[in-house]
Amino acid sequence: MEKEIERKKTKIAAEDLAAIKEKKGFMCDMDGVIYHGEILLPGVREFVEWLEREGKSFLFLTNSSERSPLELRQRLQRMGLDVPEEHFYTSALATAKFVSRQSPGCTAYIVGASGLHNALYDVGISHNDVDPDYVIIGETRSYNYDTIVRATTHVFNGARLIATNPDTTGPSEDGIVPSCKAFVAPIEVATKRGAYYVGKPNPLMMRTGLRLLGVHSEEAVMVGDRMDTDIIAGIETGIDTVLVMTGVTREKDLKLFPYAPSYILEGVGEIVGCDLE
Repeated sequence: MEKEIERKKTKIAAEDLAAIKEKKGFMCDMDGVIYHGEILLPGVREFVEWLEREGKSFLFLTNSSERSPLELRQRLQRMGLDVPEEHFYTSALATAKFVSRQSPGCTAYIVGASGLHNALYDVGISHNDVDPDYVIIGETRSYNYDTIVRATTHVFNGARLIATNPDTTGPSEDGIVPSCKAFVAPIEVATKRGAYYVGKPNPLMMRTGLRLLGVHSEEAVMVGDRMDTDIIAGIETGIDTVLVMTGVTREKDLKLFPYAPSYILEGVGEIVGCDLE
């Protein structure tokens, strides 16, 4: 395995690059692949322009539940890149779809940002801090001890625990920051009940992504910066994977995993020949 990883860390072969470019559908993570915080990563603009010019199907498939597709589009617009809303699919949307199918018209104690609240509201799930059917946790900047106590109490009282994604950390312009699973952990420990995680690598999200792209698994590629979500999600869905080194994964981390990506790139711009230095 280590020899294979060492081979993949070298400059990508022309035939491997051609194989990536031949794919009809591209599923791309966002944080660590497209941007860090409010900073667009090198080569991203050229990569998106290439996707559009070549008529590729593409989807930004993000585990972040903070923002709606409209908010994500506006965020990229502020960075000088305009991508229509239909090219975004979030773990908040996947969570709302899952819970609404499991229990139509249910209520939930919701811990998360506007992207999660709006996604749940749009499918008829209302916020309930008295006797909710579910406790649903996503990323938020207003997490505190009172939040933990309320969520824990509801779970003890029978509410089912759902989390938008299993990411423990995520990249930002200031470095690595806590993410969804880190918020869920105190509730799981206190209640001794595990959450159900909807986002990548859950196959639910990947299968929806393929349907939205309108391609078969062999025609698609998953591009991400995380071995434990993006890459394993692609592997378990049966699609090729591209690991980019612009996010949380470092070369030293690769040997910690019993699986490897199909390809390793410095960044998405490498696909279209951009100089990332």
